[in-house]
Amino acid sequence: MFRRGIDHLVLAVKDLDSAAELYRQLGFQVGARNRHPWGTENRIVQFPASFLELITVADPSAVPPHRPGHFSFGAFVTEFLSNREGLAMIALGSADAARDTAQFASSGIGPFDTFSFEREGWQPDGTVIRVAFSLAFAHDPAAPGVGFFVCQHHHPENFWSERFQSHQNGATGLHSVTMVSPAPNQHERFLAVFTNAEACALGSGLSFSLARERIDVITPDDAAALLGSINAPEAKPALAAYSVAVPDLAFQARRLTAAEIPFSQGPGRLVVPASAARGVAVVFVSP
Repeated sequence: MFRRGIDHLVLAVKDLDSAAELYRQLGFQVGARNRHPWGTENRIVQFPASFLELITVADPSAVPPHRPGHFSFGAFVTEFLSNREGLAMIALGSADAARDTAQFASSGIGPFDTFSFEREGWQPDGTVIRVAFSLAFAHDPAAPGVGFFVCQHHHPENFWSERFQSHQNGATGLHSVTMVSPAPNQHERFLAVFTNAEACALGSGLSFSLARERIDVITPDDAAALLGSINAPEAKPALAAYSVAVPDLAFQARRLTAAEIPFSQGPGRLVVPASAARGVAVVFVSP
């Protein structure tokens, strides 16, 4: 069975520029500000096959409301930020968003139309280019506060750039995403359809192996033990953490210490708690 990989993670923040500065202190290269016609603006941290999207609501008056059959990206981010900052949405890769829309609908997890858009982008030398995407959204009734969709790139040659993928911390890509839920098993069917992957037991939780990464669903108690502080609604499913592979954990520990960013250290990992990273725990792991 074809297993999807992570395309990007949507990190909702209230102040885009200060969030970008935090990510620079974490050792990432952060891209320029981009504007969407539905009221949001973003800045991107890019890896060879995936990226982090720091996003905020810049123009609330331009945000369209949800309506039957239509998922409003801007409205979801607005609603999320009315409660907290953090990891709001997970996007997997897609070769054909229209086909995925049909699959999600037939499986009962996606009552939404395909959403397509384009915007201007910039090459490292400042050249203006066009990038375009089509999105297929899915919905897990057991996790209404989490956004799920797949993303098809129509001009990937304009979007991906090796120069944007060079980071001072040496990061090579996303490694995993952690979802917290009081009842991990209630998400098994949805995530199996969404990811095209079978669930494996992970203690009292579940793990889904993707094309390159994995999605773990664990209990709040297990998350607190692994991650320290978590910023998630009590007793409600939420995306609590993601991990990034770096080549030298000792070097990254020195960088975090110099930047006065708190972290804890465990076997093969460094954990910057959600309280220090805009509502989501950032985990650095060895490749």
